[in-house]
Amino acid sequence: RSREMAKLTQLIDNEVFRAYATYATIVLLKMMLMSLITAYFRMTRKAFANPEDTASFGKGESAKKYLRIDPDVERVRRGHLNDLENVVPFFGIGLLYALSGPDLYTALLHFRIFAGARITHTFAYLIPLPQPSRGLSWAVGYAVTISMAYKVLMTALHL
Repeated sequence: RSREMAKLTQLIDNEVFRAYATYATIVLLKMMLMSLITAYFRMTRKAFANPEDTASFGKGESAKKYLRIDPDVERVRRGHLNDLENVVPFFGIGLLYALSGPDLYTALLHFRIFAGARITHTFAYLIPLPQPSRGLSWAVGYAVTISMAYKVLMTALHL
């Protein structure tokens, strides 16, 4: 048991792992923030998906008008869905990458570019910024994840 604890301590002392933990936390918190932004837009636009969510705006037929699709709410939801499709793979592949022994500078470059790309993507979605800003920020983040996956495969499978 003490050997396991020593290994965990070594992992926490690893600068690359700490960098990964920092940037993974940043993008996960940003992704969680999208839930709050969705709730904000639902409340301010009075556009709900479930009948029970309309209870504070009336009962029966008067509340049904709030069961609707709003373009602003849907835009935020699409941004959140895009986060789920990109941050979750980064979380897993980034962990494997951090454990594959990259040098700190290269790892920080990957993590920082990914986090910056996802934050830019969110602003591009929410403001909205003109294309190709959203598409480019998505592509940059995606390319970073692919780069890390390639490094993991090269290290683990000796390709």
